[in-house]
Amino acid sequence: MFPASLRCLIAGTLLFLATGSVSAASTEPDPNESQIPRIEGAELVVDGVLSEGVWSRALSMTGFTDYLPVDGRSAQDSTQVLVWYSPTAIHFGIRAYESHGEVRATLADRDKIAGDDQVMILLDTYNDQRQAFMFAVNPFGQQGDGIFRDASGESRNSSAPFSIDNSPDFLFESKGRLTEYGFEVEVTIPFKSLRYQSAFTQDWGFNVMRVVRHSGYTSTWTPSQLDNASFMSQNGLLRELTDLRRGLVLDINPELTGAMNRAGGTDSKFDAQARDPLGMNVRWGITNNLTLNGTFNPDFSQVEADVAQIQFDPRQAVYVPEKRPFFLDGIELFQSPAQLIYTRRISNPLNAIKLTGKRGNTNIGVISAIDNAELYLTDLDPVYFNAVRLRRDLSGQNTVGLVYTDKVDGEHWNRVAAVDGRLTFAEIYSFTYQTGMSFTKDTGTSTNGGSVDSAPMWTMNARASGRKYGGSISSSGVHGRFNAESGFINRTGIVHWNIQPHRRWFGDEGDLMQSWQLGFTLDGTWDYDRFTAGNGPNDRKLHFNSNLSFRGGWSANTSVFYESFKMPTGLYDNYYIENQTNGVATDTTAFVGVDRLINLGFWSSISTPRLNNFSGNIFLVGGVDDNFNEWARADIYFITLTLNYNPTDQLRFNLLYNHQQYVRHSDKSTVSMRRVPRLKAEYQVSPSLFVRLVGQYDSFLRDTLRDDSRTNDPILIRDPASGEFRRTQSFRSNQFRVDWLVSYRPNPGTVMFVGYGNSSRETNTYRFKDLQRLNDGFFMKLSYVFRV
Repeated sequence: MFPASLRCLIAGTLLFLATGSVSAASTEPDPNESQIPRIEGAELVVDGVLSEGVWSRALSMTGFTDYLPVDGRSAQDSTQVLVWYSPTAIHFGIRAYESHGEVRATLADRDKIAGDDQVMILLDTYNDQRQAFMFAVNPFGQQGDGIFRDASGESRNSSAPFSIDNSPDFLFESKGRLTEYGFEVEVTIPFKSLRYQSAFTQDWGFNVMRVVRHSGYTSTWTPSQLDNASFMSQNGLLRELTDLRRGLVLDINPELTGAMNRAGGTDSKFDAQARDPLGMNVRWGITNNLTLNGTFNPDFSQVEADVAQIQFDPRQAVYVPEKRPFFLDGIELFQSPAQLIYTRRISNPLNAIKLTGKRGNTNIGVISAIDNAELYLTDLDPVYFNAVRLRRDLSGQNTVGLVYTDKVDGEHWNRVAAVDGRLTFAEIYSFTYQTGMSFTKDTGTSTNGGSVDSAPMWTMNARASGRKYGGSISSSGVHGRFNAESGFINRTGIVHWNIQPHRRWFGDEGDLMQSWQLGFTLDGTWDYDRFTAGNGPNDRKLHFNSNLSFRGGWSANTSVFYESFKMPTGLYDNYYIENQTNGVATDTTAFVGVDRLINLGFWSSISTPRLNNFSGNIFLVGGVDDNFNEWARADIYFITLTLNYNPTDQLRFNLLYNHQQYVRHSDKSTVSMRRVPRLKAEYQVSPSLFVRLVGQYDSFLRDTLRDDSRTNDPILIRDPASGEFRRTQSFRSNQFRVDWLVSYRPNPGTVMFVGYGNSSRETNTYRFKDLQRLNDGFFMKLSYVFRV
């Protein structure tokens, strides 16, 4: 079934994974090594007051240095971190001094502290310099958490040399308070919430980051430099942690959900949906570094409508992130350069089991699930999903990995196998790659009796991360028949190349301009067959980019672009032209369009720091771009405006406005326009309880389509099933959505959600007078974690 070359590649990878350990950590002395005290029997109350005697015995860490936007300078605001550990937890006391401006803090919900001053604790519990558990607290002790890792590939830019996945939630305690000198926070992280080595005595990678919002500076405990391909390799070390007692890790998490929904119309009544209300999640820590999870009928945790996504290119699929707790736990272990494992494909799981962790130098992620193609358990139509992700740590920060997925739906099945790796050298250079094959059998549509169809993919990225000079070269290719039914590929049948060199300048302390990056982007996209035939790219892009960071946390980015797009193959197969003479139809001919469209324009964005109770961002795009509705040039007006207002520590407002408008370049008439304002208001009653109201208005209009680039005759759309031709008509839609939610979440897994959602529509935009209900409904979720 697999080609011989791929079988050898997979076999070689598996053989390598089975070999003996290779040390992943450097043996050279670390200048920031610390041995923290182990203290048993200490009395401690996590109240944000570092008054207990045990804190006088803790190790004190000071001497923070700036990292962003300029590295290598002593931090303006001093920070003291006190650290000690008991047999069952590690404890931190933070004193953050603030003499230059006001401390920014709100009583925010979990993972919503990005606009506040905050301190992030990074624990690399395997000391492999690949990723770390991240525990963040704001001055009140409100929590954020996730997985911290080096940014790689196209995700890295001048403002974020690292990436944080806030999806996972970990159980830990924290409490903070404002003081005369700044703020003070107390943090306790149980070892039950971590995965770590099995050795009796072990070393952990460690760092602390402090973000000061009024200045826009980020400082670190260890002196970290921008001219390094890895942030993680510059972390400090907690040495000789001894006899860590995780104990029995067994979390039992039952769920109860219910809903009452009502359709549109004045005579509709609420229909209580009580079928399949019970669900269950179980988490068992087999060892310190291996965790087994199981779930039955998990809840989707969809408590409000998703933010409406604005699509710029209809050829690309829209990505929706995972939100379900079972799939979020350990999700970082399933990631790879291309997203070949995407758990949202398991849309209505009956049950699933998952093994995650690390064995020796091999990271392990295995998941097996039964999805239900029908809505309810009593109407079971099973679809089987299996996925394996292995990644082996080599010397330094080099890795090699394997991905395998398998989906079976009756006689149809789809499998994907891929290998990947990451190489770093000379500190500033890195190279990431992945290549694989898909194998699909579909007896229902196969023209040759059910043979297996196979197709390849690849992606790679080379990066240089010098302090002044840097850049990247990336390439990816996805065959038109490559099929990852357990993954997410936003577009198939293309080859993409991208080159981005840049030069950076840094200002002195106190200068208005703190950093400035200039660069350009060369970008090409080919149809896959066109690339393999040696022809030029379908789409060509040249962008000149500027990124500025100013004193006080302001930033401004801009780009000027020149682009050339070739008419997409297959996108207009059902487009036809109604040829007219003096307004009378004379013939129907295929839509041929023009071969290429030339685009010229700019985009700019400005971001403010947290200014007292306000922060904001505006993103603008203007110029001439593709009108995909008619395959013609159009003047474009894109606006994304984000405003955040916190009148008190507990009350917060967020306004998001998206405007997307295409105006015909020929006669300045509007082809299409979409306007989406969204207002969210939240009141945090207590650290665990909040009330939220969200209103979103989605207004869309599209004109009657015509052959704007050639004849101006009307466009007809052919129905491929019936062969019938229909002239396009002008279209207008105005939909209004309101969601309210009461949320009580004292810790991850223990929640109470009660909410209501209403979707309606009206004829005239923003009138709110003739709203007609489309649907509405109440929902409830109760969940509790029993930690044995």
